[in-house]
Amino acid sequence: MLRTPLRPLALASALALSCLTMTACAQNAAPASAATSDGTLLSVSAQAEASRVPDVASLSTGVVTQAVDANAALAANAKQMNQVMAAIKAAGIAEKDIQTSGINVNPQYKYTDNQPPTITGYQASNTVSIKVREIGKLGEVLDALVASGANQVNGPSFEIDQPEAVYDEARRAALEKAQQRAQMYAKSLGMKVHRIVSISEGGGFQPPRPMMMAKASFDRAESSPVSPGETTLTANLDVVFELGR
Repeated sequence: MLRTPLRPLALASALALSCLTMTACAQNAAPASAATSDGTLLSVSAQAEASRVPDVASLSTGVVTQAVDANAALAANAKQMNQVMAAIKAAGIAEKDIQTSGINVNPQYKYTDNQPPTITGYQASNTVSIKVREIGKLGEVLDALVASGANQVNGPSFEIDQPEAVYDEARRAALEKAQQRAQMYAKSLGMKVHRIVSISEGGGFQPPRPMMMAKASFDRAESSPVSPGETTLTANLDVVFELGR
């Protein structure tokens, strides 16, 4: 009967010993989590560019027709547009590179002072966007479009068909620029660059620089001259460095 009161005492002692063990472990682990807070963080933004001669030209072309009624305007447009589409395919443009971008029929109004506007006829338009992958033939394509009946030609805009490798070149240049800038700051402060904490593509990527738009001439004996120039892609990086003694 004298042994029974000892059981609660033994249980309490075991619990106290367990708490002391857990406290000691927590104290030993604390310095490890705080070890990363000793350095100074430096955030650097850097931008770099990479350029290539473009290999794809995009442009829009189409037909605008007018008639007294909507049906006549659309019928005339369809006839002329079929000829333009035939010329596009004859120029070697693949089906995947031809996309209708708009078909519209709109009334044309006559405005008179103190009178409600009256409809004088209708205008129909049909526009397609195309990609020319042989830029050397772009002038011939433009002339063929006009010769087939296209009375709207807008573009071209030039681009790089597979730009990722060019973007990577710009990324590497931006990262190198950020590292050089971090080294400069560290040296000025009498410190060293310990490591990169994070890298993000801040601000996204700028689209290719637009080229000047050109319109095909309707009276030319020679192919329309085209100069693709270069397309420049831009990378923007935000890099965080850790500096220390």
